[in-house]
Amino acid sequence: MVRNFGKGGKGAKKMKNGSPETNRILLFKENGQEYAVVDEALGNGRFRCSCSDTVNRLCIIRGSMRKGQTNRVQKGDTILVSLRSFQDNKADICHLYTTDEVRSLQGYGEIANMEENTNDEFVEFV
Repeated sequence: MVRNFGKGGKGAKKMKNGSPETNRILLFKENGQEYAVVDEALGNGRFRCSCSDTVNRLCIIRGSMRKGQTNRVQKGDTILVSLRSFQDNKADICHLYTTDEVRSLQGYGEIANMEENTNDEFVEFV
């Protein structure tokens, strides 16, 4: 009998790469939230983002997104940020949208069209 120490049990190979996120709920912006696009990563969970209200803000990843390994925010990603009432130039990153979710938001008219630039993708906001 073969001993597989540390290899996992039944179904370990199926779940090796993680489960696909098929049934995610599409989040729309509420009061005190805006859509944004990541312009550059500054390090230590901080990003420079351009928001839909034409303000560039310093956005910080919230704690539960920092701990999760599936959320990887990169340059050019579309995110949902929560605005701070006491600091207008800072915001907190609440949600990271996938490309399919961005297309759905475009279909609902929340975000205008996505165009490809020479180097980066950017999103026009309505």
